[in-house]
Amino acid sequence: MKEKKRDIRALTKQQLQEFFVAQGDKSFRGTQVYEWLWGKGAHSFEDMTNVSKETRQMLDENFVINHIRVDQMQRSSDGTIKNAVKLHDNLTVESVLIPTDKRTTACVSSQVGCSLDCKFCATAKLKRMRNLNPDEIYDQVVAIDNESRLYFDKPLSNIVFMGMGEPLMNYKNVLKAIEMITSPEGLGMSPKRITVSTSGVPKMIKKMADEEVKFKLAVSLHSAIDEVRTSIMPFNATFPLNDLRESLEYWYAKTGSRITYEYVVWKGINDRRKDVEALVKFCKYVPCKVNLIEYNDIGDETFMQAPSETTDMYINELERNRISVTVRRSRGKDIDAACGQLANKSEATP
Repeated sequence: MKEKKRDIRALTKQQLQEFFVAQGDKSFRGTQVYEWLWGKGAHSFEDMTNVSKETRQMLDENFVINHIRVDQMQRSSDGTIKNAVKLHDNLTVESVLIPTDKRTTACVSSQVGCSLDCKFCATAKLKRMRNLNPDEIYDQVVAIDNESRLYFDKPLSNIVFMGMGEPLMNYKNVLKAIEMITSPEGLGMSPKRITVSTSGVPKMIKKMADEEVKFKLAVSLHSAIDEVRTSIMPFNATFPLNDLRESLEYWYAKTGSRITYEYVVWKGINDRRKDVEALVKFCKYVPCKVNLIEYNDIGDETFMQAPSETTDMYINELERNRISVTVRRSRGKDIDAACGQLANKSEATP
């Protein structure tokens, strides 16, 4: 049986250099190929024009570049772009480009499906098939950067890990991808322009803090009352709010970086005054800001956007307690590209 070719981007620069030395070549050839793979985003060995034909052929015999392919692209009436990204094994994830006057933001996926079970999220209804590799996460960002330059005449400015999947359940690969995105040998983006959004996995939040990461942290909170949160995010029974709070205190002590709480207000779920008071209390443990997010319908009648008066009650109470609060209007709703809607329902755009 023919041996399966290795994914070349799974090798470090040093491993590539050692491979070439073992082939009787110079180590700098490994550096050259590494540059093509990451800095120049080569899709095939044939793209590597300053590498000899014999070397390219030898690489092709030993390795494969498991590059993603933007299979379908949809454009929203508000300018948002959603990509259906085909992976090397024919699985699909979605990523989104969100443009504003001042910036363009990539919303990238970290898993095929999701490990968690949030009832208000379309992605959570998909079975988790597998984690994405670092290069697959990186490729999503490169593709969106190219689209940002092509359609909006500016490079990508921000990245949020708020697409499909729970990033902290694919911890190692997400951090490796961020390492390459921020490396001068990759995209050279500032880590301060990257936000990792988690539903709250305390052990992994502490692990990130210990590694003194420089990117920002957002937590998908939605309730600061355990019973309410568990009813809409069942995994909260395993990772209750006390454990989450302790991990966030640890995060802030280690990094000095304030946390963003993502929070949707639903009618009949978290629209009481005691829900607001619980959030205010939770916010006082660690320096933070609150993003009140417009709910995006996924066809479940249990979840309905609370009226604007309820949102105003949240805003007034948070501001009265000097807690920073913003209201985030959803983008790309008409193409199911808004927060919580990614579920591989894409249709091709002509």
